[in-house]
Amino acid sequence: MNLKDQITNIFVQIDDFCKEFDAQIKKLKLNALGDNKRRRNRNSKMSDSEIITIMIGFHLGAHKTFKHYYKEIVCGYWKDLFPNSLSYNRFIELQQRCFVVFALFLKEKCLGKCTGISFMDSTTLKVCRNQRIHNHKVFKGLAERGKSSLGWFYGFKLHLVCNEKGELLSFYVTKGNVDDRNPTHIKKMTKQLFGKLFADKGYLSKALWEMLFADGIQLFTKLRKNMKNHIMTMEDKILLRKRAIIETINDELKNHCQVEHTRHRSVSNFIMNILGGLTAYCFFPKKPSLNLKKVNDGQLFLNFA
Repeated sequence: MNLKDQITNIFVQIDDFCKEFDAQIKKLKLNALGDNKRRRNRNSKMSDSEIITIMIGFHLGAHKTFKHYYKEIVCGYWKDLFPNSLSYNRFIELQQRCFVVFALFLKEKCLGKCTGISFMDSTTLKVCRNQRIHNHKVFKGLAERGKSSLGWFYGFKLHLVCNEKGELLSFYVTKGNVDDRNPTHIKKMTKQLFGKLFADKGYLSKALWEMLFADGIQLFTKLRKNMKNHIMTMEDKILLRKRAIIETINDELKNHCQVEHTRHRSVSNFIMNILGGLTAYCFFPKKPSLNLKKVNDGQLFLNFA
């Protein structure tokens, strides 16, 4: 399937969801702005489903700047798919209105299901170079300095949980100085999980292990050099070694889907960019996965795809 056919397929799914969402809003008679003031209800030339599809298409391709992608690809090569395309500035203004339906679509239609084997990790989202921290204004008061295995950075953290099929199960965005073992976001991310959860040494914590164990989740991490070894089955040891699957997902999100860059001009643009990158990854035809099979004697056969 080429990119144009894939965009058409994505649009159909998003359009069906948007129609269902609008029907529920009208049924419940909800006011999106939360007040009783009369406002102009003028329909835009471009629907929410078209806006969301265009944003996902940017992260599916190999484009580096959204402006070039919109003007050359959307308004040019894809003119037959989006005949009512807006100006670039107007499109940037309107994309914020799709936040709620975009986030719900990602949560309800794109995330995978827990299979009993999950992997958890976090990655940095830098918003500027360290030399420009004092001059940075877009995320002033929101972003914070943090430290990863690659050194200090200024921005946020993206926490992810995936299964052995490479499907995203949950995600969470925090400030850069938030500990990976923070029970607040761990509790929310693991709400729908069960079985075994594999992570790196950054999640090594007795309190965290006890909290997850009480929820029916068994946390597996590598030990530090000064810690005593504990008994693990060979199957768990093999799966712990294959934790690189979620690091591969982080690499695809940052290098292919471009969830991290330093060209944001507003907080809303930063949020919509993350939603677009995560949703685009969910539509990848091939994801990093582990081919797990049980042989006749009950042993685990594993093939890294």
